[in-house]
Amino acid sequence: MIKKFEYGQNHLTTSIALGIARGEIKGILTHETREKVSVSAKAVEQIVSKGQPVYGINTGFGPLCTTLISPDQTRKLQENLLKSHAVGVGEPIPTEISKLMLILKLHALAKGYSGIQEKTLDRILWHIENDVIPVVPKQGSVGASGDLAPLSHLFLPLIGLGKVHYQGTILPAIEALKKQNIEPIHLGPKEGLGLINGTQFIAAFGLKVVERFYNILAHADIAGAMMLEGLLGSIKPFSAELHQLRPYAGNQHVAMTILNLLNESEIVHSHATCARVQDPYSLRCMPQVHGASRNAWLHLKKSLETEINSVTDNPVVFDENHTVSGGNFHGQPIALPLDYACLAASEIGNISDRRIYLSLEGDTPGVPKLLLKETGLNSGFMIPQYTTAALASENKGLCFPSSADSIPTSLGQEDHVSMGSIGARKAFQVIENVEKILGVELFCAAQAVDFHAPLKSGKIMTALYEHVRAKINHVTEDQIMYEDMETAIAIIQSGELLKLAREVAEKEGLQFETPWSKEFDRY
Repeated sequence: MIKKFEYGQNHLTTSIALGIARGEIKGILTHETREKVSVSAKAVEQIVSKGQPVYGINTGFGPLCTTLISPDQTRKLQENLLKSHAVGVGEPIPTEISKLMLILKLHALAKGYSGIQEKTLDRILWHIENDVIPVVPKQGSVGASGDLAPLSHLFLPLIGLGKVHYQGTILPAIEALKKQNIEPIHLGPKEGLGLINGTQFIAAFGLKVVERFYNILAHADIAGAMMLEGLLGSIKPFSAELHQLRPYAGNQHVAMTILNLLNESEIVHSHATCARVQDPYSLRCMPQVHGASRNAWLHLKKSLETEINSVTDNPVVFDENHTVSGGNFHGQPIALPLDYACLAASEIGNISDRRIYLSLEGDTPGVPKLLLKETGLNSGFMIPQYTTAALASENKGLCFPSSADSIPTSLGQEDHVSMGSIGARKAFQVIENVEKILGVELFCAAQAVDFHAPLKSGKIMTALYEHVRAKINHVTEDQIMYEDMETAIAIIQSGELLKLAREVAEKEGLQFETPWSKEFDRY
């Protein structure tokens, strides 16, 4: 039986929002929520009838906030707002992110502080449930006063304008509505402003960042552990007593995870008495580096969870005699964590690239230079590292914090903006690049492990290695590499190695989870 989520009442999380977007959870509007929404809409009607000036209800917008609008023009005002603010440019954002924007906005409006009509919420819900998803350009928001341009594009279809994704194609919204025998709706006072004030563009990208960042963190530990094994690295730097002296949760979790992955490894035990004193940082400092990025992920996750359960439009309507024009639309509370997460994700790719480079040097007993026995005629794995170097460098260029910039808008009325929309898109792009870097590391790590046969790893890591080898063969001479690289990247993106590690641990009665797993688990 499909689970249900009550908009405006239940606590929304990343996993629930994604579950609704993917049809795994059904979002509903309860009678209680509908009552709250109706009371708020009636309060706005009372404000209009009394003629008392309230920003955005019977005044102009931004620098026009002192211009009063007559009662008979308040509805036209809201329609004009959607039209004039739909100025986004660039390629459309992914359809799932547009759908997440609808879900997040519906949840915020359903809290009953925005003066939205019940029928408007029902229409948004219809778009979600029928997968008639608005086309939203990716550029044009400064992340304050709401994500005005993208949210305007998101809600143009309500009034029969704009474009939508419909049954695998893009259509003018009015055509899609006609196919469904549905008429555009007429916005009431305050509705246009309530729809486009908010941080749902930033937050929707943020939810995808949380999901995919979680996955790369988990697979960075797996790829790093396989590389540690392939390069005969020491497991001593992962000992619990060391990390108790500097007890960051992320560091301790990563250290124990890698120990669990390498438990009972014949390869690790084969060099227990070697003369090497310590390994390079990219191997030795995985708990400190991966762990710091995990802590950044956790900060973003918690910040977003507050954000997506908040009322972020303006003004906020408490009742007909109590409205507040504030700044809950300002993206700064999540713009800063997204910039932090962007940097933290980039560092996962940076240290992964260093491990790939290390694997090519030929300094590990039994592991040849460039990971191929016969080089000269063959270049081996030399050039895949060029790719990861390029990706790591590209990420560094994307890490300048968007929130460090502010360009005044609205004739100076909006004189400090977050640029969180840009930071959210950049973080998403960095994570896509890191997935590729980790795929190449997995490709190289499996090749390095091959040279230690017949020695085997422990049960968990052996299963992971064999899973990779079932899809990617050992390389013996130069060949076209990109196809194997794409396969390895797909393995990382799918999350299948983490799932397999848990399945093997449960089946064999082995420890894989750590005391910190719950804190860092999913979203």
